[in-house]
Amino acid sequence: MKANRLTSLLLMLLIGTALLAQPSKQLVQVIVSPDKTDWTYEKGDRAEFQITVMRNNIPLEGILVNYSIQPELMESWDEGTLTLKKGIASVRAKAFKEPGFLRCQASVEVDGKTYSSYATAGFSPDEIQPVTTLPADFESFWDNAKTELARIPVNPVMTLMPERSTSSVDVYHVSIDNIKGKIYGILSVPKAEGKYPALLHVPGAGIRPYQGDPWNAEKGIITFQIGIHGIPVNLDPSVYDDLRSGALDGYWRMNLDDKDNYYYKRVYLGCVRAVDFIESLEEFNGRDIAVTGGSQGGALSIITAGLDDRVDYLAAFYPALSDLTGFLHGRAGGWPHLFRDEATNKPEKVETSKYFDVVNFARFVKVPGWYSWGYNDNVCPPTSMHAAYNVIDAEKELHVFQETQHWTFPEQQQIRNDWIAEKLLK
Repeated sequence: MKANRLTSLLLMLLIGTALLAQPSKQLVQVIVSPDKTDWTYEKGDRAEFQITVMRNNIPLEGILVNYSIQPELMESWDEGTLTLKKGIASVRAKAFKEPGFLRCQASVEVDGKTYSSYATAGFSPDEIQPVTTLPADFESFWDNAKTELARIPVNPVMTLMPERSTSSVDVYHVSIDNIKGKIYGILSVPKAEGKYPALLHVPGAGIRPYQGDPWNAEKGIITFQIGIHGIPVNLDPSVYDDLRSGALDGYWRMNLDDKDNYYYKRVYLGCVRAVDFIESLEEFNGRDIAVTGGSQGGALSIITAGLDDRVDYLAAFYPALSDLTGFLHGRAGGWPHLFRDEATNKPEKVETSKYFDVVNFARFVKVPGWYSWGYNDNVCPPTSMHAAYNVIDAEKELHVFQETQHWTFPEQQQIRNDWIAEKLLK
């Protein structure tokens, strides 16, 4: 009987493992490819998109393909149906006359199931200029805000987390005082005596716990990973689930009609406060700070470097909150797509957005920066990100991985990590 139970248990474990190992790749692959290898054209060019449909790595024949072509996140320019010949169909777009991005989407139905994909062509992306404008009092607004923050003591409370610490790294849960509450984060510090550079991790959008970055601390870098919502970052996941669907649902829209009370004001100042905390650590070497993040964190990386001259380097993946008013000018605006509908398109909200738009902080970035995103990003449109990147007047390098959407290849992560290590551990 015991043997039978053991056999049943092993069978269940094997079935569970097999289910977990199921591939994410779909049975039918739809591949859309621009006819330029780097997906990049000059404004005024016409892009041609090749659509390939394969099953079992064999091109399908005679299948109908529905396609549409449009600037990213905008109305369709052209749509229609093509028939695959030896698994391939091609469609040529009309000329794209302004700097920007044009997307071709394709879908097929096979055995009652729809499969789809898309590709995005860039047209003179280095010429894209922002449509948002810089308020005359932008600098004084943020100078006053930082003065307000400076009046508040940092008051750090560091609680050792033995379960996350290692033989060479101490890990702490940290709270520090911010305007209107606190900032919480996970600090990782090398145990060996010495002075170390620091890396600030700023978060993507959402409400979640954080684990910290002891891996870079193992290399000799103090790391501080923060949350932005004024709640501890080591709570039970159910707490964050409740906040995400309740009190903090749509936090990026809260008080958007009032620049002094807009949600992101305390967030941006919280990033400055995190730098204050790093500067106070006796293990900090007093001179080298980098900031990094993706999406909202990519935005906060640029914003922190633009706000605080103590930051020496920044590395940003697909920055959100860039050129937010794009939709009001007939092109894609950055996440969270605030002005895509009539309910949000109010003059006071538009005006407030200018004080929080990444573009206007990018104008003040003076430190070396590493940036990376893909043309296929459907959350942070590349038009909006290039609008911010193109106004940066500092040493900068852009790594485009064309086919990536709102995610990164491991190779991208490694290039970023190597760049940060080279700067901080030189």
